[in-house]
Formats: sequence, C-alpha cells, structure tokens
Amino acid sequence: MISTRLLLPLLVLILFFSFIISLSSGSMPLSSTDIIRSLFHPLPSSTTHLILELRLPRTISAMLTGALLAVAGSLMQVLVRNPLADPYVLGISGGSAVMALLAMLAGLGGLWITSSAFLGALFAMLLVFGLTHARGSWNPMRLLLTGVVLAAGWGAMINFILTISPDQNLRGMLFWLMGDLSYSESNTSAAVILFTGFIFCWPLARDLNVLNRGEQQASVLGVDTQRLQLLLFFIASLLTATAVVQAGSIGFIGLVIPHLIRLLGVTDYRYLLPAAALAGGSLLMLADTLSRTLLAPQQLPVGIITALLGIPLFLYLLQRGNRTP
Repeated sequence: MISTRLLLPLLVLILFFSFIISLSSGSMPLSSTDIIRSLFHPLPSSTTHLILELRLPRTISAMLTGALLAVAGSLMQVLVRNPLADPYVLGISGGSAVMALLAMLAGLGGLWITSSAFLGALFAMLLVFGLTHARGSWNPMRLLLTGVVLAAGWGAMINFILTISPDQNLRGMLFWLMGDLSYSESNTSAAVILFTGFIFCWPLARDLNVLNRGEQQASVLGVDTQRLQLLLFFIASLLTATAVVQAGSIGFIGLVIPHLIRLLGVTDYRYLLPAAALAGGSLLMLADTLSRTLLAPQQLPVGIITALLGIPLFLYLLQRGNRTP
C-alpha cells in the first residue's frame, strides 16, 4: 500500500513524464530540447508545427479523455455498486456511436460528427433515465439492466449501419468505433466538463464513501440516496458522453483504473477521484503513443492498445485482489 500523500504527487510525476513521452514519440522522434523550445520559445519551423499543431492537441486530448473515463468509471461503480461497471455500461456510447456513424454515412465530417455524437449521447442518457424512472421507481439494478438492454439495441443498430455503409466509409467508421484521437477538436470543452464534474463531486465525497458501503447504511446515516444516485447518473453520463465525443469508444480505462487505485489503498473518494483522473490520463497518453509508434507511420486505433494493455492488467489486479486478506 502507498500513502495517499505520496501517491498523488507520484501520479502527477507519472502524468508529466507520460506527457513528455507522448510529445517526443512518433514517426519523427524529438528531443526534450526540441519540445521545450517549441512550447516556450516557438519559432516557425517544421518541428514547432509538428508539436504545436499535431502532437500537443492530440496529447492533451488523450490526457483529458483518459481522465474523463477514469472518473466516470469510479462514479459508475459506486452508482450501481458493481466493481465490473464501466462508463459504457448504460449504453451512452452506443447512442453516441449511432449518431456519429449516421453523420459519417451522410458524408458529413468534423464538427458535424462531434455534434452528432454528443446529441446521440444526450439522447441515450435521457432514454435510460426515462425508462428507469418510468414508474417512479429508481434502483441501481433497474438502471443497470435498462442500460445493458439499450446497449444491445444500440449495438444492433451499429451493425446495421456498418452493413449498409459504402466500402470507402468503413475504415473511418471502424477507427472511430475502436477509439481514435486523430480528429479531437474540443479540448477546451472537455477540460471545462471535467473540471465541472470535480466541482460537483468533491463536496459529495463523504456521501460517496458511505454509499459505497450500501444504500441502506447510507440512508440510516442521513444521506439522500435518491438525489445522490440521480446526480451521479447525470455526472457520469456527461463525462462519458464527452469522452466518446473526444475519441470514440475506448475501453478498459474506466474499468481498470478505479480497481488499480483501490488496490493501492485509496478508498476515500476525496483522493480516489483525482488519483483516477491522473492515472487515467497517463495510461491513455501512453496507449496513444504506442498506437502511433508500433507500426509507424501507420497508426492503430487507440482502443486496440487499451484493450491489449487492459485485459492482462485487469486479470492481474483481479488475482491480486483475490489474494488480499
């Protein structure tokens, strides 16, 4: 176990080195001197253009997306009280993917795809909420089952769209579905939403700690569980929607990172949420670096790398957790 006072500074240091590695790696390797000169004393050159116009926005997008997914996964796991829950369990990404693919099928690009993906995520979120609250009832199991069923429905629609799509559109669609940071354009919006999510979640840290022990115990201790669960649902959904808009569907970040932080001894949500954000941002920056360099100059969807890293890491964490007394 690592002391919380040591863990957060260590994660900040890892985030910094991941940031530098991401900027320096690629089909054209760069030195730390090149990076510092381009960031703090930019002069017109191909190196400055490569860093400021291509690698820096993509690196920041990877950091923000990883943080969004890790925080959303942490909230989702306490919401449904299931350690296997991840940000995509409610089908938010499915609705976003359907609308984004329809925009691609219509020949639209850029901002149209981003807007369509966000509207699809918003519609999926409202649909889950509406169906879960249809008869005035609310409980995590009903929410989880509704999300799983809708996710299956969105998956069927995605397969249908891919089946009827022209061959020239399929590569772009598949890259987006597997996670692609190449066209991220809304880093400012993602940063604002991540910061806003923290502002709302930080005062709720005590209630989250209690809710994590069980809804009945939380109610006895004076927590308004109904209101808290609704708020968690909307915050986690908004964070997930923003991450999907940024980079498509990227798996395992929101599932693995909260487990990793808890196994390091951090269970207090005052520290778990920022630790998850730092670790998630670092992991996705490193995964994106691998996606750009393994087969350079050809790029891989970053979702493939996160799956290849996440599966053995999660199995290791699961086995380690089983051995913990």
